Amino acid sequence: MKSDVITIDNRSNGFRDALDQTAKAAQFRGLSHKEELQLRICAEEMLSLVRSVTGELQACFWLESEGKKFDLHLSAKTVMDREKRDNLIASATSRRNEAANSFLGKLRDAFEAAMISEPDYSIPEDALDDLANHPIEVQEWDEFEQSILRSVADNVKISIRGGVVDMTVSKSFE
Repeated sequence: MKSDVITIDNRSNGFRDALDQTAKAAQFRGLSHKEELQLRICAEEMLSLVRSVTGELQACFWLESEGKKFDLHLSAKTVMDREKRDNLIASATSRRNEAANSFLGKLRDAFEAAMISEPDYSIPEDALDDLANHPIEVQEWDEFEQSILRSVADNVKISIRGGVVDMTVSKSFE
């Protein structure tokens, strides 16, 4: 079974629909209340993880299930930099880019990694006057979503090709 594809954005449009779709799939497959909550946690943390790492979110979410085995899918477009790429790949169970599974895939991945830019934390000069006596805090990602997702899910796969991130979270209740 494949669920409807839900479009999700920064303004939380589609977030509730994705969680509702997850609950419907769980009920359709006859999961217990506890199992349904685990599947919902996977969906919530998956969506939060991608939003936390990429900073923006224009994504498509859907579920696929067979029996009591579920695959939650998320496909998002982002402007990729080295820090985002490293954080996303670190979220995967295998700690590698799943798009690099063939010789050409590995070659493409190495080329993309070499060409990717470093994140720019500089402040434009015209904004410096406005910040004269204000301390600047750089908020770091605390990796909370990553640790929860890896502890609840059976497998997390991250595939990065260019600026497109595909995430698949697998959870089996069999």
